[in-house]
Amino acid sequence: MTPAHERLVTHLTRLKLVHVREVLDSLLEDAAKRELSYADFLDGLLCAEVHSKQEKRIRMGRLIAHFPFQRSLDDFDFKAQPSIDAKVVKELGTSRFVANGENVLLLGPPGVGKTHLAVAIGMKAIEAGYSTLFLSAAGLIAQLDKAERENRLEDELKRLCGPKLLIVDELGYLPLGRNGANLVFQLVSRRYERGALLITSNKSFGQWGQVFGDDMLAAAILDRVLHHSITLTIKGESYRLREKRKAGLIKTAELQGQ
Repeated sequence: MTPAHERLVTHLTRLKLVHVREVLDSLLEDAAKRELSYADFLDGLLCAEVHSKQEKRIRMGRLIAHFPFQRSLDDFDFKAQPSIDAKVVKELGTSRFVANGENVLLLGPPGVGKTHLAVAIGMKAIEAGYSTLFLSAAGLIAQLDKAERENRLEDELKRLCGPKLLIVDELGYLPLGRNGANLVFQLVSRRYERGALLITSNKSFGQWGQVFGDDMLAAAILDRVLHHSITLTIKGESYRLREKRKAGLIKTAELQGQ
């Protein structure tokens, strides 16, 4: 290793350009073979570091988001759910709604791909540079309730207002109870016009009074959620039921009788 090479490694370490330091020899060799100009070499070197940091940021963002699994919009079968406007979903994938602080509501029966879309849209938001957090409705209520009992609700609400995009999955599958509904109202009020919210639910808006156990409270929550929002209502058959029927495990007549 020449003195100049040693100095390069030292400078890269001090500047925390870890990836470039690790691939420095191959970059130098490639530059020599291709007879790159100083500007082209420097451009390639910095591009390699930027790409490495971008990948690391995305990996960390996905880890912090606590997605239950990883999905992409490319994986979604729009042909199986013709009620969904693919153009609207792809627009959501640009994350402009996050930048604008708008809310997204994905409504429909179980198994039609709401969570898949929520995760995929959340992953796109992370790629675009927005902090994201994914929680099931039951998990959210449990966290807020625990924080309230431990006299740290204010801190928990501040924490949940931190992510640019908060995803709440499966709202409506279980009744929240009056206290749970009040906690959700506080969170929605805190995030109102300050951060984007994506909610998936198997209940129509007219049924949210049953979910929250209070029509007035449900109306107040909807008023804030729907003010700046995009709603997608998915009408279709459950993927899981369709696959079981294809496998001969469920007869069409049985489905029609449900």
